[in-house]
Amino acid sequence: MKYVVIAEELRGRITRGELAPGARVPSTRRLATDHGVAMATAAKALALLSQEGLVRAEPRSGTVVAGRESRGGQRGLTRDRLVRTAIDIADAEGLGALSMRGVAARLGVAPMAPYRYVRGRDELVLLMADAAFGERGYPAKPSGDWRERLTLGGRTLWSLFKRHPWLAQLGPVTRPLPLRNLATHGEWALSALAELGVDAATLCDLHVLFFSHVQGMAIHLEREQSALASSGLTEDDWMDHQGPAVAAMTAGHPTFTRMLADLTETGYDLVLDDIFESGMRALLDGLALRFGR
Repeated sequence: MKYVVIAEELRGRITRGELAPGARVPSTRRLATDHGVAMATAAKALALLSQEGLVRAEPRSGTVVAGRESRGGQRGLTRDRLVRTAIDIADAEGLGALSMRGVAARLGVAPMAPYRYVRGRDELVLLMADAAFGERGYPAKPSGDWRERLTLGGRTLWSLFKRHPWLAQLGPVTRPLPLRNLATHGEWALSALAELGVDAATLCDLHVLFFSHVQGMAIHLEREQSALASSGLTEDDWMDHQGPAVAAMTAGHPTFTRMLADLTETGYDLVLDDIFESGMRALLDGLALRFGR
């Protein structure tokens, strides 16, 4: 079977020391591309090595070679361990790499063992999201005006999306997730927006607008993580490779061309944190102007 062949190759590289403890293992997407197999097959190979204790997931880093002291199957299973392990996989590899079998392999338990705690992957993802949104909360006694509180709410959500990029991919705002911990963030934002003195429909619209700004920016965090995993190119590497294509694209567009020339001369880094903050200020300025606050 192809996944066994892939696992055997990686196992050999680890055994020979070509991949040392802590070294990053090729991502699921990279393995799928290099070996011409489906993502699920590549994920199965990594899951097999994880079950053997040879590799482990590292949030924001991907799958890495496990240290010798940590090798060996894990025993015992609880719902909390199941959820936290699934979160670790999604943080490192993206939500697309998450499977019930892969989580079981990471935990060193039988493939059907997780089904004692959840009905399937969809329920597991909801539990993961609820746990992730519950990692940060708000003061019991709010202080400051509506703008200060809404700013805190936006920054809190942004920090969670940065910690767990896959959260932004779960669903559109038109289909809100029934999560208790997400409702906590909603209540904080709604109580601040309610000070604008608007009716219920407008209040709902403004909350969707606010959340969409945070989620909309956060979507790019996961997409960048996926692009890095599949291409192996950093943002700067990708831009260097795209130079000729960008030049051809902007031909005949003088403002675009002038902007890029100025940025090349002065230097520019696209920092999502900065753009998020700029967008928040613009949104709050607009609300203050519209509602006289």
